[in-house]
Amino acid sequence: MISTLEKEITFRFLKARKKDGFLNVITIFSFIGISLGVAVLIIVMSVMNGFRTELINKIVGFNAHITVKPYEKFINHNESKNNTLNIISENLILSNSSEAIILKENNSKGVLLRGYLENDFSKLKLTNNKNFTGKTKKIENNFISIGRELSFNMDLDIGDDITIMSSSGVETIIGNLPKQKTFTIASIFESGLADFDNHIIFLNLKTLEEFSNLSEEDRNLEIYLKNPQDIENKKQIVQNFFPNDFIYTWADMNKSLFSALKVERNVMFIILSLIIIVAAFNIISGLTILVKNKTKDIAILKSIGVLNNSIIKIFFLVGIIIGTTATFFGILIGVTFSYYVENIREFISTTFDLTLFPEEIYFLSTMPSEINISAIILISICSIFITILVSIFPALKAAKLDPIKSLKYE
Repeated sequence: MISTLEKEITFRFLKARKKDGFLNVITIFSFIGISLGVAVLIIVMSVMNGFRTELINKIVGFNAHITVKPYEKFINHNESKNNTLNIISENLILSNSSEAIILKENNSKGVLLRGYLENDFSKLKLTNNKNFTGKTKKIENNFISIGRELSFNMDLDIGDDITIMSSSGVETIIGNLPKQKTFTIASIFESGLADFDNHIIFLNLKTLEEFSNLSEEDRNLEIYLKNPQDIENKKQIVQNFFPNDFIYTWADMNKSLFSALKVERNVMFIILSLIIIVAAFNIISGLTILVKNKTKDIAILKSIGVLNNSIIKIFFLVGIIIGTTATFFGILIGVTFSYYVENIREFISTTFDLTLFPEEIYFLSTMPSEINISAIILISICSIFITILVSIFPALKAAKLDPIKSLKYE
């Protein structure tokens, strides 16, 4: 326990005096350093979490949470709608895909054709965002939906006709020739991921299967979950229902990308934590100078019977109060900036005519930020723990002072 006397002496030592000018400068720099370190760490982690969430949303807008690829027999859509799958899934959609080539005058491009049933296409997230354009969200017969990036690169628009050459062939008297078919563009989507928007074309499932010589046995079952959290357990539930089929999640398809993001986030955490550590070590300097300046006071306290444990507590408390106050001040700054990061970006861009977040590079119109409470708690604990560690040495040094020698040389 901390006594009233220890508290009073601690707060007295914290008060600034004119002759302690250099000590006050070190204390202020320690306080600012820890506050800024904590604030910057929270802001960076929040923005990186926001980027990750936005990226996941865009990828899931294109890919199902879980996909079932048949090995032995085709997937019966009605049979798949059992109670277990209905509980965890929001939508169960059949799909198929094949490779093809777009032909336009002297220009050609390889694409991936993805087929959905007429009404299932409208269930995809990308058809429900503000960037989706077209008179209908259905894909019927010879109508297709292309990405905005592809429409720019190939100079295509809604209502245009394009010729697509299938990777599968058709037997003729002169041999096997690739199939060609003319389709009309019914809609243009924009996922925000240029690679997807430039290489994927959606069309009617039955039209695709006829055009690419595919059968119902090749169809995949796409499962869109009500709650995508804990996806590995959900994957196991689906695997139990389809034991002989290949099951994969959107995370499996993008494992390398998210592994890289995780490594980058951890590296950023370590680098920015060094700012807090450097600032915290200034507390050692500050407390050491404080011990030097308070040598006479420490000697007097010891001579009137104050124990070494109390001296340790006093200087220990000084360091902890500085570090803890700076940490919470940094949390306040960090959370405020993270919450209003888009407003701040917009203000800087407008005031100084700077493009801090070019949409054509990041494919996001706003700067995302996601405040993670557990991350803030972790940062706070680390900051306070570092402060506690660096406060130990000066506190022990103060306790070891000999009162007789100290008063003798004063």
